[in-house]
Amino acid sequence: MGLGFRLNFDLDVGPVVCGVHPPLYLAPAEKENIAFSSFPDSLQFEQGSEVHSFRIQDLGTSPKRVVLDHGNNRPDNIDGYLYGYSHFSQRRDNTSKRGYQQTSLVLLSHLQYPALFTTLIMKLGPLFLTHGVPMLETACHNIAHWCSPSPGLTIELGFLGSVFHVELPMNADIQQLTETASFHEKFDPTLHLLSSIAPLDPPPISIFEASLPHLWSIWECLMLCEPILVFGSSPAATSQAVWWLRDLLRPIPLANDFRPYFTIHDKDHALLVNKLPPKSGLILGVTNPFFQKSCAHWPHVLSVGLKASPRRQATIMAGPPPGWCTRTHRRYISKDRQVLKAIEKACHASVQDRIQASLDLRRHLSSRTNTMLVPLNRYLNTLIPSPTERTTVSGCRRLKPFSTVDFFSSLKANGSPLPFKSATKRREFYERWLKTPAFGLWLAQQEEVVHRTLQDKWTG
Repeated sequence: MGLGFRLNFDLDVGPVVCGVHPPLYLAPAEKENIAFSSFPDSLQFEQGSEVHSFRIQDLGTSPKRVVLDHGNNRPDNIDGYLYGYSHFSQRRDNTSKRGYQQTSLVLLSHLQYPALFTTLIMKLGPLFLTHGVPMLETACHNIAHWCSPSPGLTIELGFLGSVFHVELPMNADIQQLTETASFHEKFDPTLHLLSSIAPLDPPPISIFEASLPHLWSIWECLMLCEPILVFGSSPAATSQAVWWLRDLLRPIPLANDFRPYFTIHDKDHALLVNKLPPKSGLILGVTNPFFQKSCAHWPHVLSVGLKASPRRQATIMAGPPPGWCTRTHRRYISKDRQVLKAIEKACHASVQDRIQASLDLRRHLSSRTNTMLVPLNRYLNTLIPSPTERTTVSGCRRLKPFSTVDFFSSLKANGSPLPFKSATKRREFYERWLKTPAFGLWLAQQEEVVHRTLQDKWTG
């Protein structure tokens, strides 16, 4: 379920991997990717620590995918990527030329469980700094004795003297909701973990504070597979923001790449950042001001952080000031001003209130994702073969072909529950969505579900 990495920053060669627990073969390119992704690419503080996450390509399809010494097979690839959860620390060190020591501890997994692994690394990091490698070995031993992750499982996980109450998702495209969580009691963010959601510390509305009025536009850009560059003052801020945005896409299958924290040293840098139009739906979290110039042609930039205030000391931040900047997008759907007012008020409340407001905002925007699909699901129901058609000689047990003309006739006749600004805006929005790669994946997924259901009925 996870591997532990120890990394130090060497003045001559940069970040280097010092150890992997348990030992496992990694291609040199993978080691370098993990090393650079585990450290901030700009000075964060004189002394302190921060936690962030990253996503890199899994090169484990190489013939060299076996362990060199211990004979254990490398874990199977799930989606072609590895997910790293890093605890970075910086401490004064008079023996160093720089005057301080930088180290990172990373848990690496094939699983998209940001809330779970962020919680684990936040507990492990400080203990590792105090007790060293034996603490990392104990942590890996704890993880090795967990049961295999099963879809929808609710379980208690023992880790370094603590017990975490965790719910796993049914799959990567199913959203976990606090209202339907299976903890047999009301969801409490201090006690329960929905493993696939974004971390709740700090409360997400805090990192989006400067852009709260624009979140409805940002949601539309996500649905339409528009590329978004996410700037932040730290990897912690960008990774939390990107995970939060990725979560809003559910239950639509992921059709794009997303990188919670991306550096100029990443092996995919030239592929994702160049003079060509950015890839459809790409969400890129960055902190290096270099990207402000190299991504100047991107249509949308979200700079996360607090809203500027005369009473608040401004944070010195390279790159664009906190806020939302779009060159091309004009909103199709009305925002919910009542929700916005409540969220803005919560920004000045207690941490607990801000966490609850963050969950409320997530529920609101996620409901829009599901509501957006209502007209499509309504039309798809008309494409399911009737009992008579299923019993003919041809045995039609698949969805009939999707017709754009028929869908828009259905949309015009029945409308959409979403508060579109006009019927014209509504049609334009769905015309654009039908051209996205997300629609193709979603339709294929629905066709598979219907085919499997009809086959089961036939054989049953």
